[in-house]
Amino acid sequence: MTLKQTALDQIHIDLGAVMTDFAGWNMPLRYGSETQEHLLVRTDCGLFDLSHMGEIWVEGEDAARFLDFALVGELSKVAIGRARYTMICNESGNVIDDLVVYRIEVNVFMVVANASNVQIVFSELSARNQGFACTVKDLSESTALIAVQGPSAVKVVSQVFPKTNFSELKNYGWCLSNQDELHVILARTGYTGEDGFEIFLDLKDAVGLWQKLIDFGAKPAGLACRDTLRLEAGMPLYGHELDLQTNPIEAGLGRVIAFGKSIDFIGKSALAQIAESSTKRNLVGITLETRRIARAGFNLINKDGEIVGQITSGAFSPTLNKSIAMAYLDRNFDAQLDTLSVDIRGTNELATLVPLPFYQRKK
Repeated sequence: MTLKQTALDQIHIDLGAVMTDFAGWNMPLRYGSETQEHLLVRTDCGLFDLSHMGEIWVEGEDAARFLDFALVGELSKVAIGRARYTMICNESGNVIDDLVVYRIEVNVFMVVANASNVQIVFSELSARNQGFACTVKDLSESTALIAVQGPSAVKVVSQVFPKTNFSELKNYGWCLSNQDELHVILARTGYTGEDGFEIFLDLKDAVGLWQKLIDFGAKPAGLACRDTLRLEAGMPLYGHELDLQTNPIEAGLGRVIAFGKSIDFIGKSALAQIAESSTKRNLVGITLETRRIARAGFNLINKDGEIVGQITSGAFSPTLNKSIAMAYLDRNFDAQLDTLSVDIRGTNELATLVPLPFYQRKK
């Protein structure tokens, strides 16, 4: 199968990146040391090509009402210039994808979907758009997405867009920025736990913007460190913490569900039942005393040798200098009376329950 290429593909190759197949795209895994790239984002400014993500536009007089019906959040309450994290669920309340939705105009929204789910989300939104005066368009193929993340992100991006008032651009806010015929949606969003921006722009402008950001001090970072960064920040990854067997409530994300909105939404009945009862499992954070990694799929074991949960994501944390993981743990597990271990290839390694996130930046 021929992999899709982003507009920056040749640049990644010229930089010596290790490339990998991610959701059918040829993407940079790392340019050198993924640990150094990770620490770079925590201390300075990392630059990511995220053009594999999907951008689906919903437009029309019923756009807000439609999204209230199709998604679990109340998107009609989102102001122009703001974005919101939300999810699209099926009738059983399980997660089809987690999304960020930007309100561009009163009747125009941009829905950003995970790379592996773009066609699924587009098809599902199209199927749900019955009787609503709006259109659903997939503009992913004509859109590039570049992320600038880290404590120095404002310093770097403000030099590329000096006319933008960054003091007014708050977290989960966005603005249209124009500079030297470069027109972008500049959003203060990200997936690393650091301050930063995600910049949406036309494919033809991606190479030029990437180079400008490099010139002003940003340094390339690959998908490998993006994964350890989001894990430290306790952010879920679709296919790991979220999937079609998982609901938002057991994932600790019940807050994104707007049960009180005026229109019934798909999955509401099932999610209301789950909310009223107890989930069988909950998403938790754990740390290990060993430096060994608790990888996705490894079992959590109690003192009697019984399986009481499963790891969803695990890595050695460069920031915390310890092995960390997220896992689904049986709700009935009592940490006061029991001990918890991870079965790492036949050896039970002692684990400690800790609150999420593992890392939170100083503001």
